[in-house]
Amino acid sequence: MPFESYKNSRILVTGGAGFIGSHLCERLLEAGAEVVSADNYFTGSRRNIAHLIANPLFEAVRHDVTFPLYIEVDAIFNLACPASPIHYQRDPVQTTKTSVHGAINMLGLAKRLKARIFQASTSEVYGDPLIHPQTEDYWGNVNPIGIRSCYDEGKRCAETLFFDYWRQHGLPIKVARIFNTYGPRMQPNDGRVVSSFIVQALKGEPITVFGDGGQTRSFCYVDDLVEAITRLMVTPEDVTGPINLGNNSEFTIRELAEKVIKLTGSRSKLVFKPLPQDDPRQRQPDLAKAKAALNWEPKVALEDGLKETIAYFKRSLELT
Repeated sequence: MPFESYKNSRILVTGGAGFIGSHLCERLLEAGAEVVSADNYFTGSRRNIAHLIANPLFEAVRHDVTFPLYIEVDAIFNLACPASPIHYQRDPVQTTKTSVHGAINMLGLAKRLKARIFQASTSEVYGDPLIHPQTEDYWGNVNPIGIRSCYDEGKRCAETLFFDYWRQHGLPIKVARIFNTYGPRMQPNDGRVVSSFIVQALKGEPITVFGDGGQTRSFCYVDDLVEAITRLMVTPEDVTGPINLGNNSEFTIRELAEKVIKLTGSRSKLVFKPLPQDDPRQRQPDLAKAKAALNWEPKVALEDGLKETIAYFKRSLELT
């Protein structure tokens, strides 16, 4: 299917009420698309899309992607899956089903419709990487039987399915490996490092740092990520990915904690706890492919993005 513009197109976003999904729905509506959000609200929230409900071009559907969905659309963004360890480890079997059965169902829908389809994969496919920064041709260092495997291996299998549908059926696919992303509409209890640090700092609680805080992450503000995703979907069909999407500015976890304390004016102190099983020591994307294929690079500095995210949590926690 030729697909060069969102204007007047009908787009399905699975996981549309989630943190990233709700921002994507917003951006697509701004581009003139008709948007259908499908979400089972396991980790998504109606609050994330409440401001979109009055828009006549927006529709919210309660649906679990582990079951088939019968709908007519021009393109599909598949973002449905719990993405934080606390949530995806709560029901690991269901997490794997969401990645694998969900991919099969959405790919089947795309095949029937001859629609192009985007898969939100993850930097977790690299596991605890042995090369740094991570390039798309690196196969990863993943524990297949650990407590994070339901997510890591589920996403790896989803990538396999996408590329097999591309090879076997000629389906136009787009696969992005998303690195740590943060911003407004994150859940305060999702266990992700940015939201956890901000909430603890705002409440004046000790900030929990796992390990010695020397492990690194690269944090991408959600607006930058959504810009990259929407650009990837309208690239020529020979651009399949996988493409790393994120921010390549690397910070230690301790540096992040110190920035959050400074920006919130908190008196919180750091407390150190043992590193969880299979927690990656380093995480930084090589963005050469994204820059070449999308003419894109992240623009929002960590401090600026943190200010917006802190303001959001102040409002949502009624601390303003």
